[in-house]
Amino acid sequence: MGGSEMHTAAVPKSERFGWWRDLLMQDLPSAHIASEHYEDFQGSTATLELGPVKVSVLSFSPLTSVRTAGLIRQSDPELWELGYVARGIMTVDQARNHARVGAGDLLLYDTSQPWQMQVPEHGGLTILHLPKAAVPLPERSMRDLLSRRLPAQGTGYLLASFLQGLAGGQWSRLEAERLGAAAIQLASAFLGGLADREGLLPPETRQTVLVRRVKAFIETHLREPRLSPQTIADAHNISVRYLHHLFRSEKQTVGALIRDLRLDRCRTDLEQPAYAAHPIGAIGARWGFTDAAVFNRTFKTAFGMPPGEYRRWLSTHRSADGRF
Repeated sequence: MGGSEMHTAAVPKSERFGWWRDLLMQDLPSAHIASEHYEDFQGSTATLELGPVKVSVLSFSPLTSVRTAGLIRQSDPELWELGYVARGIMTVDQARNHARVGAGDLLLYDTSQPWQMQVPEHGGLTILHLPKAAVPLPERSMRDLLSRRLPAQGTGYLLASFLQGLAGGQWSRLEAERLGAAAIQLASAFLGGLADREGLLPPETRQTVLVRRVKAFIETHLREPRLSPQTIADAHNISVRYLHHLFRSEKQTVGALIRDLRLDRCRTDLEQPAYAAHPIGAIGARWGFTDAAVFNRTFKTAFGMPPGEYRRWLSTHRSADGRF
């Protein structure tokens, strides 16, 4: 589900800063926010509800933000806040760390610890609000990544591109759930990779992190027909045998995961009115099924009817308001 943008341009000048700050505090952890641009404040905010996570897309005039121990005692949502700086410069102090980050950087901070932030010029920030319980990394490892400049490279680049692509989008509830799950996978892979490279992870966590990285890789390369256990193993510098070993504790094999994710995406496309005129074969090919006969057979095995018949069934069972 997309979130509509709210902008100060629609509010009288004298009320803009207070309006924007109050709107912000409805979705973000409590903080003392101040700005010298009270009379000419410019800002916007949008909140995207993505199933298990939320994303905030913000723009704002120069300001300061301070979250105190007292505010934390009053309310703590227990989130890791992973921000992508789209515009401007920020200085952040938390957990005895000081960071200066700019456009194109990522930044991690913690709602359970006090912070001080300063934005000396007009800024743009996209924040992924990650429930701590959803990130499979020890808290002590995450603390070492707080308030540091995290360049958007490797998985970080994929994550930054993903977050940028969310702004202004509109999705069904099911699509939003999937986007939220993908966001958690990408964020966990990015943060886990950083922690692993810096020797911050205990041995028992490294395997969990690698599985998350593999799943994030699969999600972002799902449309590529050549995606296979071999290409996945090569991309992560491991053997195919070890890749299969990693998935022994999972509910399905690597190949089954790829197949099921592709089928799920195809079924979602078939359910969308926007794809009603698309040929069945084109929808299969869009998600890596290059052989139409294989796609039809695989889809029927999974869902009990071929994709064409499924589309016709949908059209006869769709309710008047467009839902099932």
